[in-house]
Amino acid sequence: MLTFNGTLSIEDFYKVIIENKPISIDTTVLETVEKSFNFLKEFSENKVIYGVNTGFGPMAQYKIKDSERIRLQYNLIRSHASGTGQPIPPMYVKAAMLARLNTLSLGHSGVHKSVIELMTELINRDITPLIYEHGGVGASGDLVQLAHLALVLIGEGEVFYKGERLATKDVFNAEGLKPISVELREGLALMNGTSVMTGIGIVNTIYTRRLLDWMISCSAAINEIVKAYDDHLSLELNESKKHVGQRKIAEAMREHLKDSKLTRKREHHLYSKNEDVSVFKEKVQEYYSLRCVPQILGPVLDSLNSIEKILIEEVNSANDNPIVNVDKKHVYHGGNFHGDYVSLEMDKLKIVTTKATMLAERQLNYLLNTRLNDILPPFVNLGELGLNFGMQGVQFTATSTTAENQMLSNPMYVHSIPNNNDNQDIVSMGTNAALITKKVIENAFEVLAIELITVVQAIEYLNVQDQVSTNTRKIYNDIRKIVPAFKEDITMYPYVNKVKELIMNS
Repeated sequence: MLTFNGTLSIEDFYKVIIENKPISIDTTVLETVEKSFNFLKEFSENKVIYGVNTGFGPMAQYKIKDSERIRLQYNLIRSHASGTGQPIPPMYVKAAMLARLNTLSLGHSGVHKSVIELMTELINRDITPLIYEHGGVGASGDLVQLAHLALVLIGEGEVFYKGERLATKDVFNAEGLKPISVELREGLALMNGTSVMTGIGIVNTIYTRRLLDWMISCSAAINEIVKAYDDHLSLELNESKKHVGQRKIAEAMREHLKDSKLTRKREHHLYSKNEDVSVFKEKVQEYYSLRCVPQILGPVLDSLNSIEKILIEEVNSANDNPIVNVDKKHVYHGGNFHGDYVSLEMDKLKIVTTKATMLAERQLNYLLNTRLNDILPPFVNLGELGLNFGMQGVQFTATSTTAENQMLSNPMYVHSIPNNNDNQDIVSMGTNAALITKKVIENAFEVLAIELITVVQAIEYLNVQDQVSTNTRKIYNDIRKIVPAFKEDITMYPYVNKVKELIMNS
């Protein structure tokens, strides 16, 4: 069980979101939240506090009667639960809930402690609110998406529970749960924030790191089976450049290939006089998609590390409005809900993921084009040329999917559209950015799945199963459990989807 104390790491998200570890709330968190709530309740008497005794957004000029304060919060939640499109998958919603729980636990929001307690129960019991993809502009945070979370917390709306989509009230009755106590500003505090875009973003980074690990392994395996020279992966060459990511990628590839019997030393083959040679039959250097992997995937790794840092800073920050400060005994109005930090990082992540997809597509093309590799039949066709097609058909899928990623990589960060009667006159589109990045990552896994099947078919054709490295042999064995060696043409889509599932979930 993860003891929740108001500070989260990527590892904590992994434990809760991927491994389904339960959480418990440290007593100090509840004490902090209660102090914040009591202070705001007292402080807001006879003062104008946005979202407590005023309307919202451009209607903040309207003062709300004390007798209408609670109704105001319910009105906000219900009116803004207006999302459309496809439901966000439960895993990503759970990440958003964890992120929201964390920021509300910092004591800067003035919420009733029942919010913390009920959100904890929902996470632990795998009850995830129905939240739609469309609706957030990412300026007052994820207003629309978080309204759907708040709707569930007041006992309304719908949830996913035990694989079914059900009415919240029915699930609460079955589980013996009670809605939160709306006392002061629980509606606004739940809705004003960046937690949906950040939660999705963190899951995106988890999958991107997994994708990158597979791409490193796949790139190493291709270098190996074509008997590439290994000096482009050498410590000496890569240490001559200062980028940490490049060095780490080269190191990982060297580790992958450490017991390979196929990679070659340049000094064994080319570092002699070669007096009788005027034209070398074999390439002196490999194509860039093989030789420049550290330089191409290095920026992906460096960017991923930086993106993770920014997202965790956002998770561990107060990102609603206004901000309650118990120590200073004051309430500060501002714009911590604005999602530009997350939006920009998601655009970065989808750009580097698309570049990695492009690398995989070019490596695939190298294997399929016999004029480039000089050792494999066209389309790694193990059957009868002309009659059989090998990997020819599935290359179209890889190409079109890569093209889609290239199009999707246009930035959302600069696509602000004013709205809300121009109160929100410049917005982040952060949740859109995070969801598009999610799609880009899933696409990348599809292209990589096709490449991995091709690598395994190439190993089969070359009959080098006993010469490849231990790590490549494991990949070969794992893929072969799903995809049989085929000479006759087979229907490919079930196998591509199974390999995609394998590499996404391993």
